[in-house]
Amino acid sequence: MSSHTDRVTKIRKRLIHLLWFALIVIVISLIAILLIDYSVENTAKQLIQETAPQQPVDCIIVPGALVIDDRPSLMLKDRLDQALKLYQENWSDRILVSGDHGQKHYDEVSVMRQYLVDHGVPPEHVFMDHAGFDTYDTLYRARDVFKVQRAVVVTQDFHLRRALYIGYNLDLDLTGVASDLRTYQKIKYYRLREYPARVKAFFECRVLKSKPEFLGDPIPIWGSGLATQDSSQSGAER
Repeated sequence: MSSHTDRVTKIRKRLIHLLWFALIVIVISLIAILLIDYSVENTAKQLIQETAPQQPVDCIIVPGALVIDDRPSLMLKDRLDQALKLYQENWSDRILVSGDHGQKHYDEVSVMRQYLVDHGVPPEHVFMDHAGFDTYDTLYRARDVFKVQRAVVVTQDFHLRRALYIGYNLDLDLTGVASDLRTYQKIKYYRLREYPARVKAFFECRVLKSKPEFLGDPIPIWGSGLATQDSSQSGAER
């Protein structure tokens, strides 16, 4: 009987130790997430801009988002409309649209380009990055493939801050303009999703310092965007 009681007592102690260990790990993880979130916010708040720069930037960067039946979703449309506004205000005469074209039947960047061209931007002023699979890839490729040094990125506020944080850590001279032109139904979900996304960005920028899977030959932003039109390649040269 005593032996059985001793075993039960040992098991209980082990469970208590495991629970304490799990609790400590959870608390440390939450603190780390909040610190990373604060770092992103603190970095980005200094880079958000509302007035035109004194000198035009190399380009306006528009990260991709969902397209539906070859049309931009409302969120993506707002990004493009804001980019058009900045283009018309002479922030830059080049627009770099970057998104997911990893599948033959899903092409964000061609939809984005067509929208801009339909609204008056000359085709040679629109550059397509077909391998901008996430924000880190978009900004890394902007720097290394399109030779961008100074740019303004246009996206919704919740996403903008992470983009600016990544750009800062990639040594891009980046400013940002929010494209929140309406109230979005899932905005609370998007903001919640930013916590793990910002942790991922932190590790990509500060720990792993990883490279995108696809880079390719340089296509300087000061050239012609027509060089990026061949979407049959999916823009992903190894």
